[in-house]
Amino acid sequence: MGTAQIIALCPFLEREFAYMKRISYFVFCLIMVLVLFPIETRAESEVKTAVQCSFVIPPEFVPGSEKGTFINVNHPMESSTISYSYYDNGRDKVLTNREKIAFAKSGESSIVDESLNLSKDVYQEKMSEAYSVAYGIDVGYSVSSFKKINTDGYPGFKIDAEYQAAGEEKIYQTTYLIISKYRTFTITYQRAQDDECQELFEASAQTIHVR
Repeated sequence: MGTAQIIALCPFLEREFAYMKRISYFVFCLIMVLVLFPIETRAESEVKTAVQCSFVIPPEFVPGSEKGTFINVNHPMESSTISYSYYDNGRDKVLTNREKIAFAKSGESSIVDESLNLSKDVYQEKMSEAYSVAYGIDVGYSVSSFKKINTDGYPGFKIDAEYQAAGEEKIYQTTYLIISKYRTFTITYQRAQDDECQELFEASAQTIHVR
């Protein structure tokens, strides 16, 4: 490959690297939030168990290299992505009598506030800190909307956020956190400022179901 060809590929490689960072960083940051600030509901017994979360992926998106991630068919010209993951709190495992006693003493199953204990301020703070660690700089992570939702009887949140790293396009995220007794399901629609896929995202979100 000649020098001219390498130079011509540089913009493509930079965009490709930035795209992979966005996916990896978001998954990393969200896991940090869920682990460091576990989501609980008013009483564990009041939250239903769930087997799976499903939704329709638009035909304009295909499986990416990262597990649970779907990329635009026009990638890398279009950097929009859809990602799915779930966090298992491990409380559905069979406990020994000793572990049951220790769990009872820990107070983890006690009743907390009626509303879910995750707030807009806490989410933004934790995600902003995690993104700063991942990027090495402040990317201005900001939550513009934080709403409680109910999906098929399961509580959760719809969170709209945005951020912009130096030298990169502004990124817009819409994240759905859906909470069951043992698992928190996460679906994230992410696009760059110039990606035209918001209608596709909204149509896909309408198909989210948990059972």
